[in-house]
Amino acid sequence: MTVIRVRKDPQRLTLTVEAEFDASVERIWQLWADPRQLERWWGPPTYPATFTKHDLAPGSRIEYHMTGPAGDQPHGYWDVLDVDPPRRIVLRGGCAYADGTLTTEIPISTIRVGIEEIAQGRTRMSIENVFPSTGAMEKILAMGTEEGQRQAVSQADAILAEETIQR
Repeated sequence: MTVIRVRKDPQRLTLTVEAEFDASVERIWQLWADPRQLERWWGPPTYPATFTKHDLAPGSRIEYHMTGPAGDQPHGYWDVLDVDPPRRIVLRGGCAYADGTLTTEIPISTIRVGIEEIAQGRTRMSIENVFPSTGAMEKILAMGTEEGQRQAVSQADAILAEETIQR
């Protein structure tokens, strides 16, 4: 399993998921930069994502929805705050209605993605969710975000393994 650690830090208002992969930094970057690849792992297996707008450039907005087992489609967005390819992405994300109107029912959070080489051909990816308040953190965690992100990130191995088999 790729996920090596999940840390909740109520003092810092963060949830951090760390994973390690037998792949280069550039290859892990592509898991974020290519929306078709991102769809294959973002979201738990029972809620696959579809990215309808994806431009990984500062100032842009990424839009997506997930499709649940009963056909429900919660929508989300990320405002791209900062990008340093292939090492770092900073996003501010939240939920939206199907028409794109933002919802205030679910708190907005900041997502900091770090990608670093830890050995030749081995890369660590960290996804740090930063919440604006204790209440926001509690609400988001109560929705199953911790386990959902663990399951989502764990799906990246299968994408990387396909390439190994094709070689």
